Amino acid sequence: MMATPTPDLIVLGAGVAGLRAAVSAAARGARVLVFESKAVLGGRATAFNDPQTGERVDNGQHVLLGCYQETFAFLRQIGTEDRVRIQPGLEVDFVDAAGASSRLRLPSLPAPLNLVAGLFDWEALGWRDRVAALSMARPIRIAKAGLRAAEEGQRAGGRGQTPSRIAASPGETVEQWLINNGQTARMREMLWEPLALAALNQSIHDAAAPPFAAVLARMFGGGARDASLGLPLCPLDELYAEPARRFIEARGGTVHIGSPARVHLTGGAVAHVDVRGEPYHAGAVVVAVPWYALPEVFSGDLAPVDELRRSATGTNASPIASVNLWLDRRVLRSPFLGLPGRLMQWVFDRGQLLESGSSQLTLVSSGAATAMALQNEELIAVALRGLYEALPDARAARVLRASVVRERRATFSLAPGQPQRPGTRTNVGRLFLAGDWIETGLPATIEGAAVSGRRAAEALS
Repeated sequence: MMATPTPDLIVLGAGVAGLRAAVSAAARGARVLVFESKAVLGGRATAFNDPQTGERVDNGQHVLLGCYQETFAFLRQIGTEDRVRIQPGLEVDFVDAAGASSRLRLPSLPAPLNLVAGLFDWEALGWRDRVAALSMARPIRIAKAGLRAAEEGQRAGGRGQTPSRIAASPGETVEQWLINNGQTARMREMLWEPLALAALNQSIHDAAAPPFAAVLARMFGGGARDASLGLPLCPLDELYAEPARRFIEARGGTVHIGSPARVHLTGGAVAHVDVRGEPYHAGAVVVAVPWYALPEVFSGDLAPVDELRRSATGTNASPIASVNLWLDRRVLRSPFLGLPGRLMQWVFDRGQLLESGSSQLTLVSSGAATAMALQNEELIAVALRGLYEALPDARAARVLRASVVRERRATFSLAPGQPQRPGTRTNVGRLFLAGDWIETGLPATIEGAAVSGRRAAEALS
């Protein structure tokens, strides 16, 4: 009987980061072995069957941005880029806390002129708010220059040079940064707070400013499409997880689910990867588990990863809560609606997105510490109240089913004072890290995870 050949790479974790690393390595000809501890692929961006309706439901609504270049490169590689609907330009309907409806639409102009023109035409703002928005051009330009320097450094194989100017201080919150840049209370309420919650999963009161500046630089410092929203047209596991598995296996790799794995270290090196007592060896190992799971991944001589484990243990989480509603009729005219100033900040019509016959809505609360303190019935009542306040006609619809999904550790916290995020390389030879928590300059997004996975695969050579 022939012995199974030793894989070139073992990847721990089959979320976006782990699958991106595995796909990138497999595309270069590497034989890859992936271990996922859960019974399903996808990590914190996955889907499940609703027990009553039988419909496939995401564990939370995920939105992509047109500037997610690495994410779309990943989807293109596994053949699913066409499963995302991207707006020609940013267009969002809002209903503010007072019940006033408005639409923000950015015209097809070069950035940041598209933002300026869109804001000056947005009826939700007064003239003072519109003029104040012009003050954001300079910090966005500085942040864009910082991104270019960091990307050039990465291409050169290093971390890049420290820019001579920074757009935001690590010690200031997004709110402080916006106020320092002349943003009015109305601008913060209607645009910057909803955007921060969507991109950072934290309020502007809590999140640190640099990651938000990086998001704005990507959205409004490049092409007109960069600020557009992209919405998946299928459940998340069909968008990337299962297609990635097929890609890996078609190139001689293997993906195991329900297989918790640990990296055993000896003498400052990887001795083997242990899966239920069975040792596996490989040329390199990529650990792509969430930060909160990382301390328990290692066994044996832990000294080389002590600092890494301390950073992971000291990193706080930020939750997301979602309320799924099945109604007997459609109540949204467009696939999604912003609800600034409310506990549930966004509502998505999954029926429209998936082009199904049902009217399933998902209302999302990001940075959801308050929502997490509520019982399911209370949270559903809050979601319905917010929906009815924004769309009075929705009261005529009958609620067929309601459910709550809680992700207590949806993302890592971006509050000032959190431990420094680690890089791709570790103190252990041929051991690399991937995940949205890894230092990419991005918040905890699908794009950040995809970038980290690609970097981990590139570091193998």
